[in-house]
Amino acid sequence: MTAVTTKDAARSLAEAEPRPYWLDDPGRPDPEPALTGDESCDLLVVGGGYSGLWTALLAKERDPGRDVVLIEGDRIGWAASGRNGGFCAASLTHGAANGLARWPDEFDTLQRLGARNLDAIEEAVARYGIDCDFERTGEIDVATAPHQYEELREAAAQGAEHGLDVTLLDRDQVRAEVDSPTFLGGLYDRHGVAMLHPAKLAWGLARAAKEAGVRIHERTPGSDLGRHGTALAVRTPYGRVTARQVALGTNAFPSLVRRTRPYTVPVYDYALMTEPLTDEQRAAIGWKGRQGLSDSANHFHYFRLTADNRILWGGYDAVYPRGGRMRAEYDQRPATFLRLAEHFRTCFPQLADVRFTHAWGGAIDTCSRFSAFFGTAHGGRTAYAAGYTGLGVGATRFGAEVMLDLLAGEETERTRLEMVRRKPLPFPPEPLATVGIGLTQWSLARADRTGGRRNLWLKAMDRAGLGFDS
Repeated sequence: MTAVTTKDAARSLAEAEPRPYWLDDPGRPDPEPALTGDESCDLLVVGGGYSGLWTALLAKERDPGRDVVLIEGDRIGWAASGRNGGFCAASLTHGAANGLARWPDEFDTLQRLGARNLDAIEEAVARYGIDCDFERTGEIDVATAPHQYEELREAAAQGAEHGLDVTLLDRDQVRAEVDSPTFLGGLYDRHGVAMLHPAKLAWGLARAAKEAGVRIHERTPGSDLGRHGTALAVRTPYGRVTARQVALGTNAFPSLVRRTRPYTVPVYDYALMTEPLTDEQRAAIGWKGRQGLSDSANHFHYFRLTADNRILWGGYDAVYPRGGRMRAEYDQRPATFLRLAEHFRTCFPQLADVRFTHAWGGAIDTCSRFSAFFGTAHGGRTAYAAGYTGLGVGATRFGAEVMLDLLAGEETERTRLEMVRRKPLPFPPEPLATVGIGLTQWSLARADRTGGRRNLWLKAMDRAGLGFDS
């Protein structure tokens, strides 16, 4: 295998645009006007990413007469919803292993609800005519080290016990699907993951919500959620919205319910996008099935093909900013982009001449159990969902259903779930959070280098119920 040089990797990044590929689209909708003055409504949705958009749309589906307003601090889908990898998974628990470890008694129910949720997303995309390149391709978790293959073998056996449709692939089988000299095996989930264009999904949901009667205001950040007479009120730069109920879909950004803030921290994730591959380049790596892929390390990569045959290559570095502060300048991190470019060329030496056209990053909301948590405030009139930890493309629709159930005061199969009723462990205050997260990331990297062996710190985290594994 040809050695990968830093100079060659850097050269491949020379013309990369510093913005998300998905949002760099001439078809991006014009912005909706900011809110000026005062408005009132039945339901105010705060946040114009997937969480808020699904909540607004499903609220109108449940009750077309409900008056719904959605406010977004910037543009629809500009944050995590418009810059992720476009993996839309059925799992509500950030994978089967995490779900089995945390909710073994209701795992089968969570799997069924997750599969139904993914089917509902596919149906909504078709019904509303959302052109978001939706493909039910499945996903392969690949092993790049011997211990990872043994872990995948165990996961396949565990999945079979619970009726999961996953297939263990050996080295030759996985390379027949996608050819990389680094692949030693894989675990193929053929039906539980779809690929899509994330920004187009957000824009399509906004269009569908608007056509259903939702009033959308972009460039309208909300603040100071509190009581206003018998209603609730949220202040905006040029006005105020009063509402009978409020649903919060702010995720990585500070929650308007302050007591929930210790449950999430922002972690910065980064990605590259290649130029379109030629037919010869596609043939060199196979990938006829167009599956999403991720490797099985703690510091892992995720990668997939776009509709125009580019490769998105992301992950590996998960950067917690010191003090948990979010800043726009953190969206660009050249050291990480260079590392990703080097890793890409190691994975696919057949594509050594491919260049990158876009490089970007941004914050995702992470919680200590790696999957969403839910709750209410203001006597049940405010609902929130947060903590999706990078797997929110599909799970946010389920979270929207949960928030609407909670606001309705309904006991449903969803609200009876232990996953819904219980919160994750909160993160400690600073500077303990910075120290603890830094030690955890160091330990995870060490485990990748030592055959997956978890040190005393990671074992202590496991016993405490934190169980960091990515």
